[in-house]
Amino acid sequence: MLVGLVVTAVVLGGGGWAVQHTVVSGQTAPQGGPSLWIALGSMAAVGLVVGLVVAGSISPLATFIPSMVLLAWTVVYALDKNRALTLLPDGPSVNQIVRDTVTGAKTLLGSGVFALLGVALFVPVLMPSRWARRYDDDDEDYEQQTQEGGYY
Repeated sequence: MLVGLVVTAVVLGGGGWAVQHTVVSGQTAPQGGPSLWIALGSMAAVGLVVGLVVAGSISPLATFIPSMVLLAWTVVYALDKNRALTLLPDGPSVNQIVRDTVTGAKTLLGSGVFALLGVALFVPVLMPSRWARRYDDDDEDYEQQTQEGGYY
């Protein structure tokens, strides 16, 4: 469950920050620059974390929690745009890094990227192998002992 919370924070925070800095870097310096490379590297790191969680043999809650957050937020946005945007911290008292992250998250939410990521993170939850118990050598020994030295 902790992994799911971390993935949610990485997707919302890291993804929003990276998108905002990519847009700003692309507008100010079309040739690129160090800030553009940092933002693209942050996007790659977010993609790596999401890919490891989706492809890895981690608990299904690690993908279920962020998928439900992203999909629920997208549904709220589709039903009432203003209410969905009020969930984001906004105002002059908020740190500049948080404001950049919020602006990027608004972009990702409005463009449907959060819905896409939510569905992509939900698909591994549907795989039965994710919910199955891992094979343990001790289980096999226990079953063999009971069959050999049974009461029958």
